[in-house]
Amino acid sequence: MDKDFIASLFKEHQETPKYPSPVQLSRWVDNLLSVLFPGACELNFKSESEIADFLTSLKSDLSKFLSPETLEINISKDKIVSDFFSELRKIKNLLDKDVEGIYVGDPAAKSYAEITRSYPGFYAIASHRIAHVLYGLNVAVVPRMISELSKSKTGIDIHPGAKIGQYFCIDHGTGVVIGETSRIGDRVKIYQGVTLGALSIAKQDAKKKRHPTIEDNVVIYAGATILGGRTTVGKNSVIGGNVWITKSVPAESKIYYKAENQNY
Repeated sequence: MDKDFIASLFKEHQETPKYPSPVQLSRWVDNLLSVLFPGACELNFKSESEIADFLTSLKSDLSKFLSPETLEINISKDKIVSDFFSELRKIKNLLDKDVEGIYVGDPAAKSYAEITRSYPGFYAIASHRIAHVLYGLNVAVVPRMISELSKSKTGIDIHPGAKIGQYFCIDHGTGVVIGETSRIGDRVKIYQGVTLGALSIAKQDAKKKRHPTIEDNVVIYAGATILGGRTTVGKNSVIGGNVWITKSVPAESKIYYKAENQNY
């Protein structure tokens, strides 16, 4: 074996920042969702103290995931862990509303437990709610790892920076992409293959708003592509399948595709 090659690999291993194991992080997310949603887990808590102890262990695990390489600002791990878990009730409340949004939006859904246990849209949204809070606490890499782990399970790609309102519903979901600076209002429903993306921009514009805004009560059907940070889809609009949108759509609009042209 080439000793120089081995030496270069060893050097790279030593110099690479230490990030959490994807397997351990995925298990942490699943355990967190398990305690929040009994329908999504095999756990059988026999007392309130068992739940408290389980949450304490999840706090300890999160602390282990946080290293100097994962902290974007000079703040203690203990504060980040404390701030995240102080948001847990809010995360739970938002996800309860998302379950309701999926139940109302999908006639095939028979129960809330079915949604929390088996719907990829719910898992992707739940992972995003968790990742988004960590992203807001200036934790680096870990939120993106959570979103990528979720994508590997669901085929749904939601950047942790995206801001998503209440009662969000992703139906089917495979191939959905929601970019970092997307803004999504309340009671929005998105079908499979939808892209909320950016127009091609220079790297130095990365911190600008690059992805669209979707206002309240919008339905976006399969395969639609909506691009650009200045693009807004007004409230109560319906976006048909396979349309390509790069300019704003007024409220109450219905957009659909014909072979000859795209009609507004």
